[in-house]
Amino acid sequence: MDYSFIDIFLKTDKVLPDLIVNYQNWIYLILFLIIFIETGLVFMPFLPGDSLLFAAGITWATNDSLNIYALTIILITAAILGDTLNYQIAKFLGPKILTNEKLIKQEYIDETQNYFDKYGGITIIIARFMPFVRTFAPFVAGLGKMNYGKFIVFNVIGAFLWVTLILWAGYFFGNIQIVKDNFKLVTLGIIFISVLPIFIKFAKSKFSK
Repeated sequence: MDYSFIDIFLKTDKVLPDLIVNYQNWIYLILFLIIFIETGLVFMPFLPGDSLLFAAGITWATNDSLNIYALTIILITAAILGDTLNYQIAKFLGPKILTNEKLIKQEYIDETQNYFDKYGGITIIIARFMPFVRTFAPFVAGLGKMNYGKFIVFNVIGAFLWVTLILWAGYFFGNIQIVKDNFKLVTLGIIFISVLPIFIKFAKSKFSK
Protein backbone atom coordinates (compact mmCIF):
# COMPACT_ATOMS: atom_id res chain seq x y z
CA MET A 1 0.00 0.00 0.00
CA ASP A 2 1.11 3.56 -0.70
CA TYR A 3 0.97 6.18 2.01
CA SER A 4 1.60 9.89 1.88
CA PHE A 5 4.27 11.58 3.97
CA ILE A 6 1.50 12.95 6.22
CA ASP A 7 0.04 9.46 6.73
CA ILE A 8 3.40 8.19 7.92
CA PHE A 9 3.46 10.76 10.71
CA LEU A 10 -0.24 11.11 11.59
CA LYS A 11 -1.47 7.54 11.08
CA THR A 12 1.60 5.55 12.02
CA ASP A 13 -0.32 3.45 14.54
CA LYS A 14 -2.65 2.27 11.75
CA VAL A 15 -0.12 1.73 8.98
CA LEU A 16 2.79 0.45 11.07
CA PRO A 17 2.84 -3.14 9.72
CA ASP A 18 2.99 -1.88 6.12
CA LEU A 19 5.64 0.70 7.03
CA ILE A 20 7.86 -2.05 8.41
CA VAL A 21 7.60 -3.94 5.13
CA ASN A 22 8.23 -0.84 3.00
CA TYR A 23 10.91 0.89 5.08
CA GLN A 24 12.45 -2.02 7.02
CA ASN A 25 15.19 -0.71 9.34
CA TRP A 26 14.25 2.90 8.55
CA ILE A 27 11.15 2.32 10.71
CA TYR A 28 13.29 2.90 13.82
CA LEU A 29 14.21 6.39 12.61
CA ILE A 30 10.61 7.16 11.63
CA LEU A 31 9.29 6.17 15.06
CA PHE A 32 12.12 8.05 16.77
CA LEU A 33 11.26 11.24 14.89
CA ILE A 34 7.53 10.98 15.64
CA ILE A 35 8.05 10.59 19.40
CA PHE A 36 10.80 13.23 19.42
CA ILE A 37 8.67 15.78 17.57
CA GLU A 38 5.50 15.04 19.55
CA THR A 39 7.27 15.58 22.87
CA GLY A 40 9.75 18.21 21.70
CA LEU A 41 7.62 20.79 19.87
CA VAL A 42 4.80 22.38 21.83
CA PHE A 43 2.74 22.97 18.67
CA MET A 44 2.80 19.28 17.59
CA PRO A 45 0.75 17.50 20.30
CA PHE A 46 -1.55 15.86 17.75
CA LEU A 47 1.05 13.32 16.60
CA PRO A 48 0.37 9.74 17.79
CA GLY A 49 1.99 8.88 21.11
CA ASP A 50 0.22 6.32 23.31
CA SER A 51 -1.51 4.67 20.36
CA LEU A 52 1.78 4.51 18.46
CA LEU A 53 3.59 2.80 21.34
CA PHE A 54 0.73 0.36 21.88
CA ALA A 55 0.54 -0.41 18.16
CA ALA A 56 4.30 -1.01 18.05
CA GLY A 57 3.90 -3.51 20.89
CA ILE A 58 1.09 -5.29 19.05
CA THR A 59 3.14 -5.35 15.85
CA TRP A 60 6.08 -6.86 17.72
CA ALA A 61 3.79 -9.61 19.08
CA THR A 62 2.78 -10.61 15.55
CA ASN A 63 5.87 -9.63 13.54
CA ASP A 64 9.37 -10.62 14.64
CA SER A 65 11.00 -8.16 12.20
CA LEU A 66 10.93 -5.54 14.97
CA ASN A 67 13.66 -5.71 17.61
CA ILE A 68 11.66 -4.63 20.62
CA TYR A 69 14.69 -4.14 22.85
CA ALA A 70 16.35 -1.78 20.39
CA LEU A 71 13.02 -0.03 19.79
CA THR A 72 12.48 0.46 23.53
CA ILE A 73 15.88 2.12 23.93
CA ILE A 74 15.41 4.25 20.81
CA LEU A 75 11.97 5.52 21.85
CA ILE A 76 13.01 6.21 25.45
CA THR A 77 15.89 8.26 24.06
CA ALA A 78 13.52 10.11 21.71
CA ALA A 79 11.16 10.93 24.59
CA ILE A 80 13.98 12.20 26.82
CA LEU A 81 15.50 14.36 24.07
CA GLY A 82 12.07 15.66 23.06
CA ASP A 83 11.19 16.88 26.54
CA THR A 84 14.68 18.36 26.93
CA LEU A 85 14.31 20.33 23.69
CA ASN A 86 10.85 21.53 24.75
CA TYR A 87 12.21 22.69 28.11
CA GLN A 88 15.15 24.51 26.51
CA ILE A 89 12.93 26.23 23.94
CA ALA A 90 10.73 27.53 26.77
CA LYS A 91 13.76 28.80 28.68
CA PHE A 92 15.02 30.56 25.57
CA LEU A 93 11.66 32.09 24.64
CA GLY A 94 10.56 32.59 28.23
CA PRO A 95 12.11 36.02 28.80
CA LYS A 96 10.54 37.31 25.58
CA ILE A 97 7.11 35.94 26.49
CA LEU A 98 7.19 36.82 30.16
CA THR A 99 8.22 40.45 29.68
CA ASN A 100 4.88 41.06 27.97
CA GLU A 101 2.31 41.14 30.77
CA LYS A 102 -0.45 41.44 28.20
CA LEU A 103 0.22 37.79 27.37
CA ILE A 104 0.94 36.44 30.87
CA LYS A 105 0.58 38.26 34.18
CA GLN A 106 3.47 38.19 36.65
CA GLU A 107 1.28 36.56 39.31
CA TYR A 108 0.62 33.63 36.98
CA ILE A 109 4.35 33.28 36.39
CA ASP A 110 5.02 33.23 40.13
CA GLU A 111 2.27 30.67 40.72
CA THR A 112 3.65 28.45 37.95
CA GLN A 113 7.16 28.62 39.33
CA ASN A 114 5.96 27.81 42.86
CA TYR A 115 3.90 24.89 41.55
CA PHE A 116 6.83 23.32 39.74
CA ASP A 117 9.05 23.86 42.77
CA LYS A 118 6.62 21.79 44.84
CA TYR A 119 5.06 19.32 42.40
CA GLY A 120 7.09 19.64 39.21
CA GLY A 121 8.69 16.23 39.36
CA ILE A 122 5.54 14.16 39.64
CA THR A 123 3.84 16.42 37.09
CA ILE A 124 6.50 15.63 34.49
CA ILE A 125 6.02 11.88 35.09
CA ILE A 126 2.21 11.88 35.10
CA ALA A 127 2.06 14.15 32.06
CA ARG A 128 3.87 11.50 30.02
CA PHE A 129 0.71 9.39 30.08
CA MET A 130 -1.62 12.22 29.08
CA PRO A 131 -2.05 13.16 25.40
CA PHE A 132 -1.46 16.87 24.68
CA VAL A 133 -0.50 17.51 28.33
CA ARG A 134 2.83 15.69 27.90
CA THR A 135 3.72 18.11 25.09
CA PHE A 136 2.96 21.19 27.17
CA ALA A 137 4.37 20.04 30.54
CA PRO A 138 8.09 20.43 29.73
CA PHE A 139 7.40 23.76 28.04
CA VAL A 140 5.64 25.05 31.15
CA ALA A 141 8.45 23.63 33.30
CA GLY A 142 10.98 25.64 31.31
CA LEU A 143 8.74 28.68 31.39
CA GLY A 144 8.37 28.33 35.15
CA LYS A 145 12.15 28.01 35.57
CA MET A 146 12.01 24.54 37.10
CA ASN A 147 15.49 23.46 38.22
CA TYR A 148 17.08 21.65 35.26
CA GLY A 149 18.78 19.01 37.39
CA LYS A 150 15.43 18.09 38.92
CA PHE A 151 13.71 18.25 35.55
CA ILE A 152 16.12 15.88 33.79
CA VAL A 153 15.81 13.25 36.54
CA PHE A 154 12.01 13.12 36.30
CA ASN A 155 12.23 13.46 32.52
CA VAL A 156 14.26 10.23 32.33
CA ILE A 157 12.02 8.40 34.82
CA GLY A 158 8.86 9.50 33.01
CA ALA A 159 10.20 8.55 29.57
CA PHE A 160 11.28 5.12 30.80
CA LEU A 161 7.92 4.35 32.44
CA TRP A 162 5.83 5.71 29.56
CA VAL A 163 7.60 3.92 26.73
CA THR A 164 8.20 0.66 28.57
CA LEU A 165 4.74 0.24 30.08
CA ILE A 166 2.70 1.06 26.97
CA LEU A 167 5.02 -0.63 24.48
CA TRP A 168 5.13 -3.87 26.45
CA ALA A 169 1.42 -3.67 27.28
CA GLY A 170 0.81 -3.71 23.54
CA TYR A 171 2.92 -6.85 23.28
CA PHE A 172 1.26 -8.74 26.14
CA PHE A 173 -2.33 -7.79 25.30
CA GLY A 174 -2.03 -7.30 21.56
CA ASN A 175 -2.63 -10.96 20.68
CA ILE A 176 -5.96 -11.02 22.49
CA GLN A 177 -8.66 -11.00 19.82
CA ILE A 178 -10.95 -8.57 21.63
CA VAL A 179 -8.07 -6.08 21.81
CA LYS A 180 -7.37 -6.43 18.10
CA ASP A 181 -11.04 -5.91 17.26
CA ASN A 182 -11.43 -2.87 19.52
CA PHE A 183 -8.12 -1.05 19.17
CA LYS A 184 -9.69 2.42 19.31
CA LEU A 185 -11.59 1.59 22.51
CA VAL A 186 -8.43 0.18 24.06
CA THR A 187 -6.56 3.39 23.20
CA LEU A 188 -9.31 5.48 24.78
CA GLY A 189 -9.13 3.22 27.83
CA ILE A 190 -5.40 3.87 28.12
CA ILE A 191 -6.02 7.62 27.95
CA PHE A 192 -8.77 7.39 30.59
CA ILE A 193 -6.58 5.45 33.00
CA SER A 194 -3.79 7.96 32.39
CA VAL A 195 -5.88 10.99 33.33
CA LEU A 196 -7.77 9.31 36.18
CA PRO A 197 -5.21 10.26 38.88
CA ILE A 198 -5.56 13.93 37.87
CA PHE A 199 -9.34 13.83 38.30
CA ILE A 200 -9.02 12.05 41.65
CA LYS A 201 -6.54 14.65 42.89
CA PHE A 202 -8.79 17.46 41.64
CA ALA A 203 -11.84 15.94 43.36
CA LYS A 204 -9.97 15.52 46.64
CA SER A 205 -8.82 19.13 46.45
CA LYS A 206 -12.39 20.34 45.89
CA PHE A 207 -13.87 18.24 48.71
CA SER A 208 -11.09 19.17 51.14
CA LYS A 209 -11.90 22.84 50.58
